[in-house]
Parts: sequence; C-alpha cells; structure tokens
Amino acid sequence: MKIAFLFRTSPHGTSISREGLDAILAATAFCEPNDIGIFFIDDGVLNLIDNQQPEIIQQKDFIRTFKLLDLYDVEQRFICTASLQKFKLDNRELILSCEKIDRSLLLEKLNQAGKLFTF
Repeated sequence: MKIAFLFRTSPHGTSISREGLDAILAATAFCEPNDIGIFFIDDGVLNLIDNQQPEIIQQKDFIRTFKLLDLYDVEQRFICTASLQKFKLDNRELILSCEKIDRSLLLEKLNQAGKLFTF
C-alpha cells in the first residue's frame, strides 16, 4: 500500500478524526483503492462505534461517513484486536467492517506503507 491512514484518537472533542476521514476521501480521487490502507488503534477504534450521539456535546455526526469507504472500494481496513478488547467492543457495535489483527502485525503493515498519516 502506498498511503496509510492511522486513527489513534477518539472521534469527538477535536476535529482530528473528521479531518482524517476527509483526507481519506480526498485520497480516493488520486489513488487506486488498493493503494490506501486504514488502521484503527487505541482510542481510534471509538471512531467506528455505531449509534453515537455527538449532537449531545454539540459535535457533528461524521461517523456515518465512514460507510463511504465501501462505496469507494477502500477495502484495506484493519483494527487492533487489543484495542477492541480494551473497550469491550465486537463487530456488531461497529459501523464498518475491518480485519482484526494484533498490534504487532498492524505496526508491521504500517511500516510497509509509503506514506503514513496519523489522526
């Protein structure tokens, strides 16, 4: 993969995650879908929880926009199993399907990317 996007921060409180998602969508205009990899680790896995209510804290609900990754055929999506376990999450609670991999394999894949963007 040429470009990797790493989500490490929670989705609300700052605009970092939303900016990361915008960057991915912009990259799809210039790259082939198989050149893009998306990784979720640590608090970044919280970006994928379905049925969030960010309007309660006066934030925009951008989480559903992650579903566009299916439309854009971005299929290289990975999520850290340890991070899922930390938050006691499983696939039924996530808005987007991702391949579960352990932390060491996730880091190995990140090291293979030509460019890495962290959000």
